[in-house]
Amino acid sequence: MNDEITPINNDNLFRPADDVDTDAELQKELDEALGDSSLMDLMDSAEKKRPARRSSTAGSDIQSGTVLAIQDDAILIELSPKAQGLLPAKQFEDEGLPAEGDVVEFTVEGYNNSDGLWMLSRQGAILAATWETIEVGKDVEGRVTGHNKGGIELDINGIEAFMPVSQIERFGGVEDMSQYVGQKIQCRIVEIDNSRSNSSLLVSRRALLDAKAEQDKEVLFETLQEGAVVRGVVRNIMPYGAFVDIGGADGLLHVRDMSHSRVEKPEDVVTVGQELQLSVLKVDREEKKIALGLKQAMPDPWESVQAQFPVGEIVSGRVVKLMDFGAFVELTPGVEGLIPISELTFERRINHPKEIVNEGDVIKIRVMSVDPDRKRISLSLKQVGDDPWVGAAVRWAPDSIVEGVVTRETDFGAFVQLTPGVEGLVHISELSEQRVNRVGEVAREGETIQAKVISVDEEARRISLSIKQLATSDDYGFSTEDDDQPARTPKKRKTPLKGGLGGSGLLIPMPEGLPEGPEDSE
Repeated sequence: MNDEITPINNDNLFRPADDVDTDAELQKELDEALGDSSLMDLMDSAEKKRPARRSSTAGSDIQSGTVLAIQDDAILIELSPKAQGLLPAKQFEDEGLPAEGDVVEFTVEGYNNSDGLWMLSRQGAILAATWETIEVGKDVEGRVTGHNKGGIELDINGIEAFMPVSQIERFGGVEDMSQYVGQKIQCRIVEIDNSRSNSSLLVSRRALLDAKAEQDKEVLFETLQEGAVVRGVVRNIMPYGAFVDIGGADGLLHVRDMSHSRVEKPEDVVTVGQELQLSVLKVDREEKKIALGLKQAMPDPWESVQAQFPVGEIVSGRVVKLMDFGAFVELTPGVEGLIPISELTFERRINHPKEIVNEGDVIKIRVMSVDPDRKRISLSLKQVGDDPWVGAAVRWAPDSIVEGVVTRETDFGAFVQLTPGVEGLVHISELSEQRVNRVGEVAREGETIQAKVISVDEEARRISLSIKQLATSDDYGFSTEDDDQPARTPKKRKTPLKGGLGGSGLLIPMPEGLPEGPEDSE
């Protein structure tokens, strides 16, 4: 006999002796070791042994034996009263060493002629037992042994398995797969690959996570109430908002509910993986939808606006949006006020706020009114500086003669700018003694004209002017002084006053009974 361990083909070992395909010397050694009994007979005689189980996949018979002793790195196993074997102790490192008297399963790998012991394998038994239970959809545990570009490699009781990177986590890919190496993870078998000599498995951890999330989702929808404050993790960002996992279910955080401030893009407020404290706005149990709010879980900045922005105060703000009707100004995060287009400037009438301000400008404005209930603040830009209407009744006193530029023609008259921010109106009935069909016949936009002040209303910001009364005032010799125009001495006209009626001269009738001028007396 030699000291070598002779491998055994287990499929042949338990046939009748004349069917065993081994050489004569090995058969002789087996016969001497077994005596009058076969190995199967010896194993069958042990009361503690369970019936052998054959794995069609592994091609090995699984046997049972009793632990007699543990010596260093080997475990002595009693197969029967007449046969013993050795199991490597390191094959139990994942589950712990057995105790004396325990029954363990194994497969027979060979025979040590010098020691007269059978060489046994715990791993072979585990592998065979594992293959017996392997099926698609079964949940198993595996140890991660390595990774490559496509995913991670696992060992499931001796069976090779592979998990694609997309099946590791529920959301997104995994940048560093080395973090899983050496860990034991639960997964689900999704495919059995028998195309190679060594069959392998395709497994998914994500399938288990999704299944658990679905169970948690059902529980969550039963208990979640509107108004509750929850914590969640941002999983995905879309142009209209972000989906947040609140522990079993995803809720939508719409962009309008992210901040009290104006939000252009969700990415400006949240990032994937960020943990948030949110308020539950709505729960739709039928559609399985949850609406979440981030700003609703924060203090409302409008609660203190009256104290922070008193009426009449001059404050600073940033122009955030321009509309046809005015400009929105952010006074503090979450609080915006509106400057109506009429409150942008005294100097002239404008068609759009962009003529005065641009988005992003930081400006000073005066607070005109505050309505915290409706979340509205009215602002004025033009009233930050001096008001040109203050003292208008003195500067342009009634009956004084003024000069200005026609800024607008309307159906009812012409607007004349006396100074930047102050306009007077020449009503169409005050353009001429004669009938005027169109304002432009007498006063055209852009022309500089003279007129007589009829009335001034500083509070209403109105000045009434007259062109036709100017001629009468001149003929009677009226003259008035004001701050802007020096007093004028009326002069007798040698020719009739000309207007703009069709480009022809406009004859002003003279009052009867007046003395003739020097020219007439001659």
